[in-house]
Amino acid sequence: MKVTAFILSCAMLAVPVAAFAQSPDAVMTTGGTWSPYLVGALIGILSWCTFYFSEQKIGASSFYATVAGFIGKFIAPKHTMKLAYYEEKPPELNWEFVFVSATILGAVLAATTGGEFGLRGMPLMWTQRHGDESFVLYAAVSLLGGALMAFGARLAGGCTSGHGISGTLQLSVSSWITTVFIFVGGALFVRLLY
Repeated sequence: MKVTAFILSCAMLAVPVAAFAQSPDAVMTTGGTWSPYLVGALIGILSWCTFYFSEQKIGASSFYATVAGFIGKFIAPKHTMKLAYYEEKPPELNWEFVFVSATILGAVLAATTGGEFGLRGMPLMWTQRHGDESFVLYAAVSLLGGALMAFGARLAGGCTSGHGISGTLQLSVSSWITTVFIFVGGALFVRLLY
């Protein structure tokens, strides 16, 4: 069975590689960015492997609760462990924690190998629209957006990774509805902001 999963994974990876061999311009993007076709295939393979080998789905929103639990255990351990959420799911080094940590390291690797790594206080797109002096506004919008994202992920029962990758892969109707509204909401908000 694991051999079958490996063969399917190799076959899935062969699709973007074959497309690249036929027409490199159709697969590559400008600059040093990674091919979205190759990355999409790799995410699909990662999903298969996580379902098969660890019986887990890709998801990230629980990472924030785990980090908050670690901080809570450090600052006020008795209070933190009495909270209903942490009684059921005590903060520990778990699948989501490792996944998000690896995602952050992967982003650094992708930016470095793509020639796009750089440390900025604010994204270039933001400063072009709102100016260099708008750091307080940027911080406020970022904090509000992060809080709304976390609230939405809890309300929807999953984040963009859980619904958009794992849920849609399993043909979950609720995940498809959530993912559609994530993209619609994101597109509308970007139009308002930029």
